[in-house]
Amino acid sequence: MLSPTLTVTFDAYEPARLARFWAGLLDRKVIEDSGSALLPGDDTQVSLRIVPSQAKKLGPNRIHLHLTSASSADQQHRVATALKLGGSHLDVGQLPEEEHIVLADPEGNEFCVIEAGNGFLAGCGLLGELACDGTRDVGLFWSEALGWPLVWDQDEETAIQSPRGGTKVAWGGPPLAPKLARNRQRFDLAPPGGDQRAEVDRLLALGATRVEVGADGAVMLADPDGNEFCVS
Repeated sequence: MLSPTLTVTFDAYEPARLARFWAGLLDRKVIEDSGSALLPGDDTQVSLRIVPSQAKKLGPNRIHLHLTSASSADQQHRVATALKLGGSHLDVGQLPEEEHIVLADPEGNEFCVIEAGNGFLAGCGLLGELACDGTRDVGLFWSEALGWPLVWDQDEETAIQSPRGGTKVAWGGPPLAPKLARNRQRFDLAPPGGDQRAEVDRLLALGATRVEVGADGAVMLADPDGNEFCVS
């Protein structure tokens, strides 16, 4: 069975600025479309989409990106690049002995630059991981939804990865922070073959719930943890 294509959508007050930041950090091109911007990935690297929104950021995001590095110097270079592009250092309570570096993009979205030699992200590419807050149930849901096998399932933590390799998606298990508003970062699925109705029906059967239909025809659903996602 063909798998749907996964994109991560960011709400942004200034989509063009945020797109420039992530394009510069990930070395990607920007495709602009009616105020939105797409940063295409490839067969193993998840695409990003930046869309205009005035929704406020309330608390930490449930998704944050993990970028890999090839050496200590490469890690420092990526951090310096992020700061030059408008990012900032972020204190989320990380310990001094932890080697990853926590940053925020120009709109406050948390992300990390992971130290070289991290075995879990070896071979995953620059955008190594989408690190998510979520239960084991939601990890199992997304494994079925995307057709990506589990590559980690231990102590309520789960991770999945495309059979082609590349970016992993991981969930850290409970407890989850309270959900205060619609997520400003969310998954966007493009159905294989373009059959939106069949894809929506399949996802509902897997445990998703229907939220709304947007003006653009995209169907918004929620996964078992209540995270909104779109089927376009």
